[in-house]
Amino acid sequence: MLKTMRKHAKFFYFLFFIVILSFIFWGVGTFDKPTAVSVAEIGKEKITVEEYWRAYENVRQQLRDIYKEKFNEEMEKSLKLKETVLNSLIDERVLLISAAELGVKVTDKELQDAIVNDPRFMRDGIFRKDVYFRTLDLNRLTPGMFENSMRQQLTIIKMRRFIASAIDINPLDLKGVAGDEKKVNEARQAILADESNAAIKSYVDSVKQRMKFKVNMDLIS
Repeated sequence: MLKTMRKHAKFFYFLFFIVILSFIFWGVGTFDKPTAVSVAEIGKEKITVEEYWRAYENVRQQLRDIYKEKFNEEMEKSLKLKETVLNSLIDERVLLISAAELGVKVTDKELQDAIVNDPRFMRDGIFRKDVYFRTLDLNRLTPGMFENSMRQQLTIIKMRRFIASAIDINPLDLKGVAGDEKKVNEARQAILADESNAAIKSYVDSVKQRMKFKVNMDLIS
């Protein structure tokens, strides 16, 4: 199983991305106290120990839900889960910094559309303000806090799409793919996902080279 999981590393990238989106309800990043201890610093941005452990526990829970009793300490160590979670958080910060430099922003209309179409705030397929405010209140978030975090996550999505938009598939990559149109399309999407993830990783790595980093792994060992 571990061999298969490593082979399809894109699964974990998307898993972490989905989990990071769920952090909106955990007071991530800018909501942490400025005096909190940092496990990593990327330029002027900081990742607090508290934020890291929230992310780590969320990812572990997702893996438990997916693999049930098969997810154990041995698998966790083989996946280098602690390092992977931290790297995901660092990459998120790098994309946000890069977005600010490039002027990539999320408009108020885009933010509003994302909120009113969020199923967590819907009842019978319709956005409900009372559900919205009650949900935020239960998670001890103000609308301003939530919307700021949501705007950051939408910015990351926009940056990923911006980077991936330059990707195209070489017809030779599909050579030898047999089957009907559905199978060919599935193969195309899989190749596109692989190449998009590779492009995003390459972009993030190139941006990292000109940034100052400070990581204290002892705090999460």
